[in-house]
This record gives sequence, structure tokens and C-alpha cells, in this order.
Amino acid sequence: MARLLWQNPARVGFGVRRFRLGPARERLEGAERSFTAGFNAVVAGEAERIDDLREDLRGFAYEGAGMACATLDVLTLTGGRRLRELLSGPGMRYPHLIHLGTGRAYARMRLRPMWGVRSVHPLLRWLAHDGFGFHQGFFSADRTVGRQRTAGLMDRTRRAIFDQGLGRMLWFHECAGADDVVLRIAEFPAGRRADLWSGVGLAATYTGGAGVADLGRLASAAAEDGFRAHLAQGCAFACASRLISAVVPEHTVAAAPVLCGAEVDEAAGWTDTALVALGHNAHSGDHYQAWRAGVRKAWARRDRDL
Repeated sequence: MARLLWQNPARVGFGVRRFRLGPARERLEGAERSFTAGFNAVVAGEAERIDDLREDLRGFAYEGAGMACATLDVLTLTGGRRLRELLSGPGMRYPHLIHLGTGRAYARMRLRPMWGVRSVHPLLRWLAHDGFGFHQGFFSADRTVGRQRTAGLMDRTRRAIFDQGLGRMLWFHECAGADDVVLRIAEFPAGRRADLWSGVGLAATYTGGAGVADLGRLASAAAEDGFRAHLAQGCAFACASRLISAVVPEHTVAAAPVLCGAEVDEAAGWTDTALVALGHNAHSGDHYQAWRAGVRKAWARRDRDL
């Protein structure tokens, strides 16, 4: 099975994918190569190899590991056993990334997320739709970005989370070029741009690739578009993911004040506060959307008080 599932790292090269090329290419391709390394390590039964990667790249590798575990769970009908073991074991500091990886698994298998992941985190499992959107954009850019098509059989909530993932992918598609990202988002209908901005904020903060001046232009463009809070919400999610992993790289530290108007720990705290406000039984797509809205409200209150 390892030979059948093995992924060629060359497939994620920006030249092959016909993505925009720029100074951030090595950083962004490195993130996807780490993702592929994590996937291949798990299918080969050598997950411990992930810890040989640089600390700031391990999150991407665990995203790949999440994809591998979800793929194997579906193919072998284990009911999510491998995924649960990853989340409670070596990947316990990367829950957001692992859940994103599950969505990429479903996209690769031409399935819709959720089947087989109901036994994992009741709210984070919705990130599978984000990963689904990222994968569709990355490997079907002509259709998903050029023709702005989404996957069928999705309700409004799933489509919104799909677009958050597509927004993350746009950061890669435009090679972290802030001005190019702004122009690309402007091509989409207004009803989809809020979620795209959220995904861009997440990728710009977690993955990096742009300088402070470029991030400032990104924030200004989001404000002019009416979606500044959504950019901040994505940034806050990225800050929380980095804090949980205990590895907060310099580009995340630099991005948080520009995109969130707050330091990393404060922005991450908004996600915790909004999650607690949902109560113990939060599990639905509406709850996930309320979580995101709560983060935006926290940002708006802080911005108003300044």
C-alpha cells in the first residue's frame, strides 16, 4: 500500500502547477514538500521521521500525516482509529493542521469530508472542509481559481469553510505576493470574498513569505473591501495553531500586530474565548461559524477600544 499511495514531492513544485513565481517560492514550496514528507512517512510506517524536520516545518508535515491517516482509515475501514492515535500521540500539538489534512485526503479520494471523522474533535473536524478547498485549489487551479468553481453537494456553511481553504491556497498560488493576492480576490464575487480573506490571513501568518510593508498593504486592502475583521480572524487562528505547537516563528510574530493589531498570545486568546463561549456541546457547522464570528467580534472590540 505504501508504494501505491506514495506521493512524488515534485508534484507540488510551483513551476509544475503554473503558480506565480516570486521571492517566497522556496518557503512556500518547502511547506508543501514537508507536507508530502509527512504523508509518505506515515504510509511507510515511519512517522517518527517527521521529527527530523525543522521545527517550523513540522506542522505542515503533520498536516500530511493527517491526510495519510485519514486515507488509510477510509481504505481499511478502521473508523478513524489511525487519525485518533495521531491526534492523541505524536501529533497532539498540531490538531488544527491534522484536521486540515483530513480534508485533503477526502479531496484526493474524490469524497466529501466528514465520513469517518465524526469520532475526532467535534468542532475542529469542520476544518476538513478548509483542507478540501485548499486541495481543490492547489491541484485544480484552472477550475477552482480561474473559473471560480466550487465542489458540488455543499451547503452554505460547508462552502464558506471551503472558501477559507481556497483563500489559504491563494497565498501559495500568488507566491505570497500581497498585491497579486488582492487582485485575485477582487475577481471573486463579493459573497465569497470574506472567507477568502480569512484564509489569506491564516496562510500569511502561519506560513509567512511577505514582509511587514506587504502585510500592511494586505490589511489596508481588506479594510477597503470591507473584510478587515475576516483577515484578522484568519490571523488569530494561525496564532493559536502556532502557540499550541510551541513553535512561533519570527514571521508569525511580525504578522500578528499588522493583521490582528495584537501580539500572538492575545490574538490566540480570542480563539479560546470564542470557543468557550460556545459551551461544551459545540459540534455543528453553525457552531464552527459562530466560533469564527466570535473571534471577529473580539478583534472589533479591541479595535474600537484603541
